[in-house]
Amino acid sequence: MEGRASLQLEMLITDSITTCLSPPVYDMICRLGFEVKESHDIHSIVSQHGEVCWKTLAECMCYTDSEGKDVDYLKSVSLLGPVCEAVHTHIYSLTKAQFEVQYAIWFQWTNFPELFPEIFVALKSMQPAAIHLSLMKLTSCLERALGDVFLLIGKECPFLLRDLLVSKELAEVFGQSVMNILRVFIGSPCGLNLRNILWHGFASPQEIPPKYCSMLVLLTAGLGQLLKNYLQQTNFTFVHRPFLTFIHLKELIIFPDINDEVLSVVEELIKKSTFVLKIMIPFWEAIVMKFRSHRYADCIILLLTQLETGLRKLFTTLNKCPKRFLTAESTAFYTTFDEILAKQLSDDEINHLPLFLGEPAMEFLWDFLNHQEGPRVRDRLSHGEINLNDFPKEITNQLLAFSIVLLLRFVGGDVLSFSKILYCEKSIRIWPQLPLVPVEQIQETTRLEGNSETSDCYNLIIKISSELQHYMPPSDCNLSNLLDNPPTEKWSLLLHELCSKRIRTLYCPRSVLEVLVILQKISAHCHLVSEQIIATTEIRFKQWIQKTLRSRQRQNFLRMLNSIKLLSPVLQLILLLITLELVNIHIVNEKNACEYRQYLKFLKSILQYTENLVTYSNQEKNKWDESINITHQVLVKIWSFSEKKQMLIHLAKESPNKVIL
Repeated sequence: MEGRASLQLEMLITDSITTCLSPPVYDMICRLGFEVKESHDIHSIVSQHGEVCWKTLAECMCYTDSEGKDVDYLKSVSLLGPVCEAVHTHIYSLTKAQFEVQYAIWFQWTNFPELFPEIFVALKSMQPAAIHLSLMKLTSCLERALGDVFLLIGKECPFLLRDLLVSKELAEVFGQSVMNILRVFIGSPCGLNLRNILWHGFASPQEIPPKYCSMLVLLTAGLGQLLKNYLQQTNFTFVHRPFLTFIHLKELIIFPDINDEVLSVVEELIKKSTFVLKIMIPFWEAIVMKFRSHRYADCIILLLTQLETGLRKLFTTLNKCPKRFLTAESTAFYTTFDEILAKQLSDDEINHLPLFLGEPAMEFLWDFLNHQEGPRVRDRLSHGEINLNDFPKEITNQLLAFSIVLLLRFVGGDVLSFSKILYCEKSIRIWPQLPLVPVEQIQETTRLEGNSETSDCYNLIIKISSELQHYMPPSDCNLSNLLDNPPTEKWSLLLHELCSKRIRTLYCPRSVLEVLVILQKISAHCHLVSEQIIATTEIRFKQWIQKTLRSRQRQNFLRMLNSIKLLSPVLQLILLLITLELVNIHIVNEKNACEYRQYLKFLKSILQYTENLVTYSNQEKNKWDESINITHQVLVKIWSFSEKKQMLIHLAKESPNKVIL
C-alpha cells in the first residue's frame, strides 16, 4: 500500500503549483489594495511626532449598513491601499535612528518593543522571507498585547484573535472604528486575514505586499497612543501576563543534535524533495540560515508554516480533495494541522494521512503540536505566549530533524508518562544515602517510633503489595522487598521492565486521556515530594552539625527522619500501582459510566494525597505527623478499592483484550 501511495504522490506532487491562495483570496491580498491610484499626504496620516490620525484611516472604512456595524471588507481594503502605500514610503524613508526616536515609546505596551527595530530592518531589506517572518511575529505579539488590554476590563480573554477583536472590552478602550480597521488587516476571514494566511503557510514569497507590514507597525504604535490616553483617564494599571516556559525538554528529545554537516544535506534536500513546494524554497533556505545563526524562534516559526504546507499537500493528495489545498473562503474553514492530523475527515471518512505516515510519525506530531499535555508549539507561538528571545534550541532541533525525515522520504529513492515514573524512582533510591541520624539521638528517635498508625501503615503496605504480586509479570522480585531499605536492585529492574512496555496513545478516547493525565500528575507529585525530602534532609543535617537548630526544629527533624522510613515504601508502592494501571490503561474503556466515575474518584484520592504530601513535606511546613495520618488514610482507600477488584490490573486479567505484561 505504501509503495502505491508513494508512486501516486510522486505523480501528484508536482512543480506546477504557483500559489496556495484561492483566486478570491489572491485578489484580496495581491490586487485589491493596488486598484485605487489616489495618493495620500503622510502628514494627514501621522504627525511629525509620530501620532497616528485615526480619523483619516476611519474615513477609508466602508460599511454595508447605514449604522456602520457591518464592514464592507472589499471596499475598505481598496480605499486603505493608498494609505498603506503612503505609510510604507514614509517608514522606508526613515533611518533606523529616526524610526526609533519617533516610534519606540509607542511600542512599549506590546511587551516586546525590541521586535520593531528588527521589523524596520526587514522592511529595508525587502527580503520576502524576512517580511513574512516579521509579520508573523508582529501579529502574535499584537494578539498577546491586545489580550492583556482586554483583561483591564474583561475576565477571560478569548482564545481566537477574531473573537478578541470583536469584543466590547477592546472597543471600549480603543473605539469601535479602530477595532474595525484592525479587523480589515488581521481579524476576519473576509478581510486580508494576514495573520492566518501567514501562520498556516498559505502565502508564498512576494505574495504579501510589504506595505501591509509597514501599516501594521504604524497601527501598533497608534494603539499604544490610544492606550496611554485610556490609562490616564481611568487610572488603571496595565499588567502583562507572564510568558509561558517549556518544561521537561529532555523528555522531548528523540533525534540527535543537528550539525553543520546535516544542514548542508538539508540544503540539497530542499531542492530535490517533493515535500517542498518550489515556490516555498526561499522559506526553507531561511530556515537553515536561521538555525545556523542560532535564531531558534525564527527558525521554528518559518519551519512550522512549511511543515503545515507540505503535510497539507500530502493530506489533500492522499484523501483526494485537492480543493482543500488552497485557502478557504470566508464561509469555510482552512485545512490546518487540526484537520490534517485528525483521525477522520469532516464527512466521517477515514483520514489516510496517518496510515501513510505511520503511528510513530503521527505520535510525534501530536505530541509536539496537539497534545494537551505537550508543548503545543505552534499554538503558543502564534498566540504570543512564548518569549521568542529565550526559545529553546531543543524543540527547534527536534522539529527540524523530524522535517528532515519527511524531506528524505520524498526524495526519489508515551514515553513521557513512564519517564516521570522512572525519574521519581531514581530520586527515591537516593534517600538511603542521606545523612544518618546522629548516634546520640537514637534513643530519642526510638521513642518517636512508638506510633500505632505507623504500624498499621506497614501492615497495609504488606497486604496491598501481596495483592499486587498476583498481577506482576514473571519475575523473581518479591514485592515484600518494598519494605527493604535501601530498595533492592530487583525492584528497580522490575519498574524499568514495566516502563519499557509500549502504550498506544494516538487517537485515544477521552476516558483514556483523562486517566493518563491523573496518573502523570501523581507521578510528578511523588517526584516533587522526593526532591523536597532530599533537599530538606541535607539542609537540616548541616544545621544539626553546626548546632544552629532550635529544640523544636531538632524534634521535627527527628520526626522527619522517622517518617521517611515509611514514606519510601509508600511512594514506591504508588509508583508501582500507577505503572501497572498505565500499562493497562486502555482497559478503562470496558468500565461502565458508574464504574468509571468510581475509578476516577479513586485515582483523584491518590492524587489529593500526593498533593497534600507535597505541601506537608515542604521545608516551610514540615508536618510529619500529619503526613503519617494522610498516608494511613490513602493506604486504607487503596486496600479497600483493591478488594473490590476494580483497578485496571484486575479487569485486565479477566478481559479477553487484556494487556500482556
